[in-house]
Amino acid sequence: MLTGKHLIDGSWVEGGSTFQTVSPATGEVLQSKVWDADKPTVAKAAAAAERAFVEYSSKTPAERAAFLRQIAEEIEARGAELTEIAGKETALPEMRLNGERGRTTGQLRLFADWIEEGSCFDARIDRTMPDRQPLPRPDIRLVLKAIGPVGVFGASNFPLAFSTAGGDTASALAAGCPVIVKGHPAHAGTAEIVAEAIRVAIEKTGMPTGTFGLVQGASIESGSALVTDPLIKAVGFTGSLRGGRALFDLAVSRPEPIPFYGELGSVNPTFLMPAALAARGAEVATGWAQSLTMGVGQFCTNPGLVIGLDGPDLDGFLEQACKALGDVPAQTMLTAGIAKAYANAIAEREASGKAKVHVKGEASGACDAAPIVFEVKSDIWLENPALHDEVFGPAAVVVRCPDLDAVREVAAGLEGQLTATFIMDDADLDAVAPLLPIVERKAGRLIRNNFPTGVEVCHAMMHGGPYPASTDVRSTSVGTKAIERFLRPVSYQNFLQDMLPEAVKDGASTPVLDNGKHG
Repeated sequence: MLTGKHLIDGSWVEGGSTFQTVSPATGEVLQSKVWDADKPTVAKAAAAAERAFVEYSSKTPAERAAFLRQIAEEIEARGAELTEIAGKETALPEMRLNGERGRTTGQLRLFADWIEEGSCFDARIDRTMPDRQPLPRPDIRLVLKAIGPVGVFGASNFPLAFSTAGGDTASALAAGCPVIVKGHPAHAGTAEIVAEAIRVAIEKTGMPTGTFGLVQGASIESGSALVTDPLIKAVGFTGSLRGGRALFDLAVSRPEPIPFYGELGSVNPTFLMPAALAARGAEVATGWAQSLTMGVGQFCTNPGLVIGLDGPDLDGFLEQACKALGDVPAQTMLTAGIAKAYANAIAEREASGKAKVHVKGEASGACDAAPIVFEVKSDIWLENPALHDEVFGPAAVVVRCPDLDAVREVAAGLEGQLTATFIMDDADLDAVAPLLPIVERKAGRLIRNNFPTGVEVCHAMMHGGPYPASTDVRSTSVGTKAIERFLRPVSYQNFLQDMLPEAVKDGASTPVLDNGKHG
């Protein structure tokens, strides 16, 4: 039975005003009373996290790894329950939700393995050199330590993998940071079930009760309170550019500014290189259309911009893409608000008259979305920044370029992106060579002959990029490097062995950079 309450210090509690959750597919009220956290409620959660910090961050990597694995087990034990409520709250299909649950538990276990291996803590030792001239060198040792309690915002488009126990939470807990999640209001029930799984894992592994908290919230106040609470030392966010930028501004204007790791938006350009387009344009078009409409276009890596040379080959690509898109029916979006924003953005773009509508599907329900493709000449695209903006949903712009110089101009005119894709053959190498250095500065992940939807959770993944793709170009929100966001370097000079962290004691079992040599 869902309660609609917050989880604070191990207990389910009320606090603040209330809101309802509604099925986007049917309009049915799913929960008539969910508590919307106010500032005092958030402050209680932050205080519990702060009380837990010293004990939790002092747990060994093996103990925290056991905790992460227990969370994964508890989530799996609630699999059918999660799929049922998440399906009602998001209109996402069962297969997608089951796969997302597997990704959620998989990344928890990956972080467990990673912290046990130990190299993520970057232990370094520079031993004393008492005879060095003109001055001796002291013994200096460095290790990455947990930054403090972390606030995480649940994402609308991934109710499991980017939300309550998603990548931000997993990486912060792995680092040794207590976490407070601000649940996404569209899937409060899913958040509650996952939070209960974490609460049980806390009990079973003996972690402090304040290690994890959930505050439900549909108001601006609840999110603002989390970012501005003085006990919160970093924030992870996935969402819109407008909302994320507002929270980022709050985070950096606090009396004590804190890191705000926001993933905010991307159109994920696809460059159709001439030889590949001529050789296999129809095949590429079909794959691109599938990627564009996957999950109703509600992926942060949705390929919403296509750049190619004007001519018969691009015409053929568009003809085949439109044929494939014509077979895709309108589908229900995650929320009524998202569907309304999609419809408004499309209407504004059509009304501007700057881009031609090449194909447009028909949506029947209020929460439905159908694919649409605009096309525009490169000079018009360059002159109209509004055409560069992300439209969250199955919408795309195809940019026709007269020559390769124009392709490079379009690349130079891009804002920061999560991904950039090159569809190319060996004969395109000379054309790509001068383009690649431009695009490298624009995107966090460069892709050759694949489409960007789907982000592998692994050691080498980069899911971030220059602004506005993310607020910190140096960091990723997916993969094991994500843990670095919630760690900070601390040096210990001339400390006794018994006073040092385990990772930098003599004979430590974890990887250490010792006087320039790996031990």
